[in-house]
Amino acid sequence: MATTKTTKPKTTKAPTARKTAAPKSDKHRKAARPTTVVGGTRKTVVKRAATGGKAATARKSATFGIRKLPKSIAGAVRAAHDKQALDVVILDLRKAEGFTDYFVICTGTNSRQIRAIADAVTDVLRTEFGERPVLAEGVQKSEWILLDYFNFVVHVFSSDCRAFYSLERLWGSAERYECADTA
Repeated sequence: MATTKTTKPKTTKAPTARKTAAPKSDKHRKAARPTTVVGGTRKTVVKRAATGGKAATARKSATFGIRKLPKSIAGAVRAAHDKQALDVVILDLRKAEGFTDYFVICTGTNSRQIRAIADAVTDVLRTEFGERPVLAEGVQKSEWILLDYFNFVVHVFSSDCRAFYSLERLWGSAERYECADTA
């Protein structure tokens, strides 16, 4: 009776991403060009200083100044862009001592689109992140729909309501991130 030798197949590990540390001195860092990563994809994001200074456009880079937003906010921004939302802005209210951490503000052109944007944001956050809004206001009138997710609030405005209430001006001390249209 002959015996055969069985060998285990060799398994190889997938290469891991290397982490590089940023230089410790400030002279090697990019001056006044912080960027934001939205959804882990390459998107152009514009940051304006809270003081109303000039806008500095910056692209995602793998080395310096990257500030990550929570994935659920990136999902909300992506859902709004998928429904052709205009002027999508993220306000970081953590330093402004607001009642929530972030506002996601966008504009729709008509009541049907405003409802579609709000529905898309709700669907994406429910299916991908398991989050449901604590409160949804303004759905019947569809001029300003507010979706409260406790850690962040999504505002979907008509252009007239957005100009009238001007949340960006009201929360002027918050950091502002304008998400450029990816189309």
